[in-house]
Amino acid sequence: MTILLTGATGLVGERLLPRLADAGFACRVLLRPGKSGPKGVETMTGDILDPSTLPDAVRGVSAIVHLAAVFRTQDTDLIWRSNLEGTRNLIAAAKAHAADARFVMSSTSHVYNNDNPHPGREDDPVAPRQAYPASKVAAEAELRESGLLWSVLRFPFVYGDGDGHLESLPKYVGAWHPAQRMSIIHHRDIATAVRLALDGVFDGRVVNVADEAPASIYELSAMQGVPVESSAAPLSNPWYLHVDTSLARRLGFRSAVRTVYQAQQEGLM
Repeated sequence: MTILLTGATGLVGERLLPRLADAGFACRVLLRPGKSGPKGVETMTGDILDPSTLPDAVRGVSAIVHLAAVFRTQDTDLIWRSNLEGTRNLIAAAKAHAADARFVMSSTSHVYNNDNPHPGREDDPVAPRQAYPASKVAAEAELRESGLLWSVLRFPFVYGDGDGHLESLPKYVGAWHPAQRMSIIHHRDIATAVRLALDGVFDGRVVNVADEAPASIYELSAMQGVPVESSAAPLSNPWYLHVDTSLARRLGFRSAVRTVYQAQQEGLM
């Protein structure tokens, strides 16, 4: 199976790519001019915002794993262009030149409404206000209506493999309630989920994927040696960023890194 991976140099892609290659997949990556891919990986020069570069990138692939996205920036126009228009361009190229390819897109648990009355479920109505999750919801809709063989994986907070993401958490959540819990996932289990998607297990579905134990801001910050002030004040939105993973489990997903504490104990941070 030949796979095209977008976002291969990002936080997730950089750690997913070698796992897919080690699993025996023939990997092709789409990189902007001037960037080079790792040895043993076919590199295509292009950009999801430049449709003319995409036909050669998708031609002959069995699957597309679409990770490329823009998140932490104040440039909302760039977020929408990259996350929605870029996805549209890639879908159009796939329909024209790789119509039988399986299209796996990463999305985010940020799509769920802040005041959800339970952990976010895939069939919950979503109407995020921020540009990043809103653009992802729009891109998901484009893929679902594309006629391609598709699946969408909604990932929560990602960590592990020395990515520095968990270490940076305290500077982003200074005003959050310390008891706020959020679902998380290790890079190792992202690879597990993507391989299931490539096998067709998630075809035609939006699926939440996370580990088995949502963790609080208080706990996660303490693990980084940056304790936050404790509080017994009521938590207004207790299910924000906490997702229901019963569908993924029912379809066969099992996390290898079940909790962040296991990751810490086994040196997987």
